[in-house]
Amino acid sequence: MSGNQSLCTHFTFVAFSSLAELQPVLFVVFLTIYLFTVGGNLLIICLIWGTPPLHTPMYFFLVNLSFLEMCYITSVVPQMLVHLLVETKTVSVGGCAAQMYVFTILGLTECCLLAAMAYDRFVAICHPLRYSLLMGPGVCVRLAAASWTTGGVVESAQTTWIFTLPFCGTGKIQHFFCDIMPVVKLACVDTSYNETVLFAISVLFIMSPCFLILCSYVRILVTILRIPSAAGRQKAFSTCSSHILVVSLFFGTALFTYLQPKTAHTPETDKATALMYTVVTPALNPVIYTLRNKEVKEAFQRLTQRNPLTQMP
Repeated sequence: MSGNQSLCTHFTFVAFSSLAELQPVLFVVFLTIYLFTVGGNLLIICLIWGTPPLHTPMYFFLVNLSFLEMCYITSVVPQMLVHLLVETKTVSVGGCAAQMYVFTILGLTECCLLAAMAYDRFVAICHPLRYSLLMGPGVCVRLAAASWTTGGVVESAQTTWIFTLPFCGTGKIQHFFCDIMPVVKLACVDTSYNETVLFAISVLFIMSPCFLILCSYVRILVTILRIPSAAGRQKAFSTCSSHILVVSLFFGTALFTYLQPKTAHTPETDKATALMYTVVTPALNPVIYTLRNKEVKEAFQRLTQRNPLTQMP
């Protein structure tokens, strides 16, 4: 670090600088998506909470996932909405660190929760007679706790390590929030070792849940193909289809983003993929789990039928 460079005390986001005229439109679009996402996931939680037949392991994990998605999108979008309305789009180094803590912890926790949900579907389809034993309430709580603990411990350590780096220069982030690689690029020291370790952590803690999910669905597919009746195969597959869609969306963008070397990252691709996994994917989850889930749709219909407002002419 050269002597005439001073350390950054704040960062400036420049992701939407070239879209000044479109920023009011983007504000309306992202606000609508945000309200829809929070409302949709909150509705799923309330439906499951108030419907005793849905008090099963699969929906226990879905409640965790819906709560996580609300926090996940809230860690990014509200700040982005403010920056779309103001001219100075800055954040302190401490505020940037806080956002990265929350965002990365929730991201890794989601990886682990999706793996736990895949294991639940594996037990339900491949070992139905032992399902109540293998997926009892205690097991579900321990799997959820392990997911949250893994995300918290690993990403807290990683983010703390990132913010021990010195940041200097203009402090301009070619992004709309404090994601890992755009922030690491601002360090004014050689970050080759840091990038190698970050890549190794990503491989270990993103690919491991992905591998467990893949193994679970290989076994599930083999079991489904052995079911003699077409109706039985369709029913078994329908219990997994929503989860498969969510896994494909989440891990597809995560693998593309975090398993690339630094030289492969460009501001345009970073912003495009980040919008997918921070805004679009959380918004699609409530749609996927309601439109493709018969039990959730029936619970919603019962709720609306009990609502006296729906009985008014």
